[in-house]
Amino acid sequence: MIYLDYNATTPVDSNVLQTMLPYFSEKFGNAASATHLFGLQAKDAVEYARTQVAKSINCESQEIIFTSGATEAINIAIKGVYNLYFQKGNHIITVETEHKAVLDTCAFLEKKGAQVTYLKVDKMD
Repeated sequence: MIYLDYNATTPVDSNVLQTMLPYFSEKFGNAASATHLFGLQAKDAVEYARTQVAKSINCESQEIIFTSGATEAINIAIKGVYNLYFQKGNHIITVETEHKAVLDTCAFLEKKGAQVTYLKVDKMD
């Protein structure tokens, strides 16, 4: 079988899988519930991962935000930037062929008062 939808999901690297296995079966606490051992272990693991990612791209660990996937990340990014700068201007420019999550977020923001321009895509010569 040939799988061609790596934009949707990809297989997990074996090293990542081995590192994560204890958090699926033994240390399965909620990192936001750090009032008990399971939650503390999960919180420590998330913070360690955040630090590793930050070091790998030379930034501060608090700049790393983990999301469940692309759709959530797109929503957070576009809505966050819009909310931060809407008083300076509310015009968003995107393309008609953009990812559905981008288009859905832009449509949502249009209902909130954003002006969205959807550029047509032309063939290249």
